[in-house]
Amino acid sequence: MICWGGGFDFSAYKTELAELKNQTENPEIWRDNNAKPIFKKLKNIENKIKDFNMIKENLDYIEEFFKLAVSENNEEYFDQLLPETANLLKISNKSRLENLMSDSADPNNIFLEIHAGAGGTESQDWAEMLTRMYIRWAEKKEAKVLLLQETRGEEAGLKSITIKIEKNYAYGWLKRESGIHRLVRISPFDSNKRRHTSFASVWVYPEIDNKIEIEINESDLRIDTYRASGAGGQHVNTTDSAVRIKHIPTDIVVQCQNDRSQHKNKAYAMNMLKSRIYEFEIQKRKEKENVVNNQKKQIGWGSQIRSYVLHPYKLIKDLRTNHESSNINDILDGEIDNFLEKSLSL
Repeated sequence: MICWGGGFDFSAYKTELAELKNQTENPEIWRDNNAKPIFKKLKNIENKIKDFNMIKENLDYIEEFFKLAVSENNEEYFDQLLPETANLLKISNKSRLENLMSDSADPNNIFLEIHAGAGGTESQDWAEMLTRMYIRWAEKKEAKVLLLQETRGEEAGLKSITIKIEKNYAYGWLKRESGIHRLVRISPFDSNKRRHTSFASVWVYPEIDNKIEIEINESDLRIDTYRASGAGGQHVNTTDSAVRIKHIPTDIVVQCQNDRSQHKNKAYAMNMLKSRIYEFEIQKRKEKENVVNNQKKQIGWGSQIRSYVLHPYKLIKDLRTNHESSNINDILDGEIDNFLEKSLSL
């Protein structure tokens, strides 16, 4: 028997799959830009059914092979079963976790913002360490990462950065990473080798597809262009190609300097703004205390979600789930799945 957390209704998925395939045969879906979200949902369901069938087939095979190994008392058969069983457990656990991700935006790509807290170079270096952690996580998942905006520190590190991670269920996996991340270590920038505490905020929000309607009035926007900073080549840095958009009613600000084209940067920024407004409304609907601006401004002790202690001992602890690990190097290199899995129960 295969048990999937949250319940896996195989027949319901097959029915929904048939309905979606019927929709793809209707030429009307291309007129209102509805095709992309429909095909994306269809692919998600196809993958779920494919995983289910593969797990079932492999489980049946392992069960029969195990019976054979027992009946013949053959140790080599048992040895052959070990890697296959371990791989099956890995696949089934991934499918089980993604089956728990039931929010409408969970399958979507994400925008991830990181802002350094007070403390100058210390916090800016910590912001860059966190950025690398999430990029390494994405790389291990074979996800695509796009740099949309960055502001580098004067000496080292990052004051702020926005990246886009394109991966199936990226939002479902990373949405609970939003909050304050605290680092304690001996500072590499302090000649007296004193211990320092640094803070950085992480904000994760989903890319919104055309199926979710977000109405934005042009009169509610303030759009500024400016000269891009950081990497990107001479043309990027000598023209006003970067775009900053402020949504006045919510005070949400987004910016993009990814492309040499101001037009493309504006399109990226508008997409980000829609996603931010969507997440803002979701937060209000769930009556959460920390809305967008508060989470970005309250970089201090009060809203921490995770602590990374490198000195005097080594320990990373999630303050919500109490999950902890001393594998500092692995986690900062992107091995954060255990923390993400525990947070799914929140």
